[in-house]
Amino acid sequence: MLLWLQRPPPVSWRGPEIVVARAEKQSRLRQLCVVKLVLLWDQGADSWSGVTCEDGLVVGLDLSKESISSGIDDSSSLFRLEFLQSLNLAFNDFNSMMIPLGLANLSCLAYLNLSNAGFTGHIPTELSRLTKLRTLDLSWAWLNPKKPNLRSLIGDLGELRELYLDGVDVFAEGSEWCDALSSSVPKLEVLSMSYCSLSGPINASLMSLANLSVIQLDGNSLSSTVPRFLANFTSLKTLSLVYCGLQGEFPHEIFQVQTLQILDLSFNGLLQGSLPEFPENGSLKTLVLNHTPISGRLPDSISNLRNLSRIELVNCNFHGNIPSSFTNLSRLSYLDFSFNNFTGPIPSLSKSKNLTQVTLSHNGLIGPIDSTQWESLSSLLILDLGFNLLEGNIPSSLFTHPSIQELLLSNNRFSSQLKGFFDAPSHMLQKLDLSNNNIGGELPTSIWELRGLCYLSLSSNNFGGSFHINWVQQLRNLSDLDLSYNYFSIDAKNTASQAFSFPNLKYLNLASCQLTTLPQFLANQSELSSLDLSNNSIQGTILRWIWTFRLLNLSSNFLKIWKHSQKFY
Repeated sequence: MLLWLQRPPPVSWRGPEIVVARAEKQSRLRQLCVVKLVLLWDQGADSWSGVTCEDGLVVGLDLSKESISSGIDDSSSLFRLEFLQSLNLAFNDFNSMMIPLGLANLSCLAYLNLSNAGFTGHIPTELSRLTKLRTLDLSWAWLNPKKPNLRSLIGDLGELRELYLDGVDVFAEGSEWCDALSSSVPKLEVLSMSYCSLSGPINASLMSLANLSVIQLDGNSLSSTVPRFLANFTSLKTLSLVYCGLQGEFPHEIFQVQTLQILDLSFNGLLQGSLPEFPENGSLKTLVLNHTPISGRLPDSISNLRNLSRIELVNCNFHGNIPSSFTNLSRLSYLDFSFNNFTGPIPSLSKSKNLTQVTLSHNGLIGPIDSTQWESLSSLLILDLGFNLLEGNIPSSLFTHPSIQELLLSNNRFSSQLKGFFDAPSHMLQKLDLSNNNIGGELPTSIWELRGLCYLSLSSNNFGGSFHINWVQQLRNLSDLDLSYNYFSIDAKNTASQAFSFPNLKYLNLASCQLTTLPQFLANQSELSSLDLSNNSIQGTILRWIWTFRLLNLSSNFLKIWKHSQKFY
């Protein structure tokens, strides 16, 4: 086999053009290919990126993400590459065309990926002639299998190891799709059929697929209990049953599968159960139970999950203390326990050096937080402890942290002052919410040096002091500002001449800030939708531009309405 690969043509191509000629050499018929592809020419390697050759044969083509929009149909010379073993057309735009039947001619294919490629219509049953396929990915192609059924598509794919049909409308009941899989693809290892219009229950016939390591069935109306036999898959690594209408008690045995690495049961509002005692040296890396009423306490044995990197228990029914053994989860990178009933103190997380997000909001956590060595969490991006009963000082290390982007501590009982906290301000900080606490003292002027701030809320505290509204000009990225209900005295005079230097605000709340004049820079705030200047001492006449705001509160002031303003209501 001789292979000629032409270097990049002078013009761009809308699709792959493969020109096949025949030549005879040494008494053998050989295929002579000239391949023109929209691919990057790797000058260093002097080869085409995305083309794999073995012994002069084209055995692999990766045309994914090449913006191909045409140039392939049943007559395409692509389908004459009879030795092709791998073909990837994912993430293109074939403009809602049918999957070409010519694919069935590529009898050597072991890998076929048509996901997110813009194909539509029925899945041709001719694909079942590709009996050497080990991976078939048709996910998110807005397809539906042509009747008779799923079995007609996979019936002859006995070598298949990975099947991805996410988003394909299969429309099958539990016994139907489980039986089709178990009888047709006995070597299957990865089953991904999310949002396939499957119904339940999961049939025991699935147990014959002894090699299954990945089961992803998100978004199907299984509407049944979770079978205990799922714990018998000895190679199971991923089990994802998000939004499946699951009900009844979730089997403890599945939590304890030694090989399991990812478990996601989110958005199953009728599923019940609790967390069991975890065995030592468990493999679990990701545990997600969001919006599922799993309840009870976190067992101390959760520290046995040494590989745990992500745990999300949002809006469940957990209560009690977060175990102190949690501190031993050194590989933890993402933690979200929001909207539960956890109580007690926050355990030390200083050993979890890889943490990027800690969200413990909307619980009943108590005690100070200054004993935690936040500065040791050098990768931390988000810290949300809002809506708890936390008290004491806010550690200054949180304001000088090198990576924190969101610091959300609202609705707690923090007190003391912020004096000196901003001596070395973090320019990474984008959101700062200290509202509804008991923090007092004057606001450090260095807070206006947090130039990356988009959101700043200090409302309902005991802050005092005087400053001019012009300080806000330094926060060029600011969109939301709430300084209301403190003891500030804010001067808003003479701002009209500098109106264009203020940031483009969307939300501004300066209620009870001892304002005496209407800030004139507001006339140039075209993106501002919510304005609250209530409970001040503003005098004068309301001008017509004030009525352009969608939400407006000027109550409890000394303002007069301009005589023609009523037509702007």
